[in-house]
Amino acid sequence: MHPWMNDERTMIRDAARRFAEGAIAPISEELWEGQGFPYDVWRQAGELGFTGLPYPEAHGGGGGSWLSFVIVLEELARVDCAVANSLMANSSVASLLNNFGSDAQKHQFLRPILDGSRIGSIALTEPNAGSDAASIQTRATLVDGHWSIHGAKIFISNSGTEVSGPLVLAAVTGKKPDGRSEISNIIVPAGTPGFSTGKKLKKIGWRASSTYELFFDNCRVPAENLLGERGAGLRQTLSTINTGRILIGAMALGILQGSLDRSTAYMKDRSQFGKPIASFQALQFKLADMATHTHAARLMLYQAAALKDEGLPFDREASMAKLFATERAMEAAHQAIQIHGGYGIMSEYPVSRAFGDAKVLEIVEGTSEIQRMIISRDLLK
Repeated sequence: MHPWMNDERTMIRDAARRFAEGAIAPISEELWEGQGFPYDVWRQAGELGFTGLPYPEAHGGGGGSWLSFVIVLEELARVDCAVANSLMANSSVASLLNNFGSDAQKHQFLRPILDGSRIGSIALTEPNAGSDAASIQTRATLVDGHWSIHGAKIFISNSGTEVSGPLVLAAVTGKKPDGRSEISNIIVPAGTPGFSTGKKLKKIGWRASSTYELFFDNCRVPAENLLGERGAGLRQTLSTINTGRILIGAMALGILQGSLDRSTAYMKDRSQFGKPIASFQALQFKLADMATHTHAARLMLYQAAALKDEGLPFDREASMAKLFATERAMEAAHQAIQIHGGYGIMSEYPVSRAFGDAKVLEIVEGTSEIQRMIISRDLLK
């Protein structure tokens, strides 16, 4: 047994795998081609307790561990990374609300995204502010007890669906004494006047994960929708982003394991030149590399999650795990296509879809370059 596994986590893995193979795998190609949000799958994930697994029971969560949530995301991404990302992006909002929200905000906004009746979005990225989050231009001005919001966001996961909301939005709310922008997080409920979606964005992967441009034109929300302390927006987001890196790594682990599983099965079944391609040493070596990287990534990610569960520092481990798992997932997806040959480039085959999904993972929650900066700075400080 894996050193971080126990009977409870084994049961969670089995449940997540049954759900992924029974409810997601049969419609995965359809979701990819249609780029539609899987409402029934999201509802079932809520009923199974996956959407709120690592959050307090007092607010409708499951009271589980982050390591257990990593296992769930791993199993879902092994089948369809877009569906796994819906849970991951929802958890980013849940963490902000859980860590910094008032009791009233938790009751109104956190509970629905933990039980799966709604799905949360975090609106940080803008057309000219990606890795440099401090450069955001969206503004919120306090007028007569309301925040008046003007601006635009882009690449916002979980937006534009019938169950989207709440949105946690980062906006400039003033200037600090040193002249830098004061950035705060503000909760914007679905259907707020002045809040609209632009075009649906088409991606090379995560095609069933709904992603839109968002626009705010004198969008007014009550002053009490400020999340936590005014001016603490970036600090709040950065305090949760390392957890997000573990979760992105978990999805990369799912792609690693899925690529290994599919390649192994295909090599046993496929014959060329009168013998199974599993007898070709060049392909055997590809499997050996995939298996080694999958094992190493799992050890790194499970350790990072276990450190978080124990309340110990895990920032460097999260960046290392995210960097290693996502880059190795991209490599494994590439090699899985090589093994499958012509079939591998057909979108009806999961190895083809995993290739696009894997590329996205190297970008979100901090690019590979950002992770290397974080790791090296930590080593040299």
